[in-house]
Amino acid sequence: MPPFFDTNILIYSVDRDEAVKSGPAGELVETHLVRGNGAISVQVLREFYSVSRRLGSPLSERQAQEMVDYFSTFRTLSEDASMVLGAVRRTRAMSISFWDALIVEAALKAGADRLFTEDLQHGQIIEGMRVENPFL
Repeated sequence: MPPFFDTNILIYSVDRDEAVKSGPAGELVETHLVRGNGAISVQVLREFYSVSRRLGSPLSERQAQEMVDYFSTFRTLSEDASMVLGAVRRTRAMSISFWDALIVEAALKAGADRLFTEDLQHGQIIEGMRVENPFL
């Protein structure tokens, strides 16, 4: 069962201003995504491009595009109406943002055993999937 990566892990893997987090994030990307046992969603690709252009030391447009091209080679889930509707319900049920709920829905649809993120409670179990903050 592949782990699922939230956008912040991919951002930290390229953020030169986040020395403490870039190492662990880069290792996770290498260990799981590059070796073919990790997943992301189209939402993660969109958010990565947008955020990477606004970092303290932003990626150039070309660098950001190259990274999106690179990350898009990983197992990437598209969103569908059932995921959006599930995220709407999960937003209310878990009191989390819609965007975080959509990440959870994508991770569950991917069959992920773990969700790497710093945006949700570390150790939390959501329908059998464990939330892990790799920076703790």
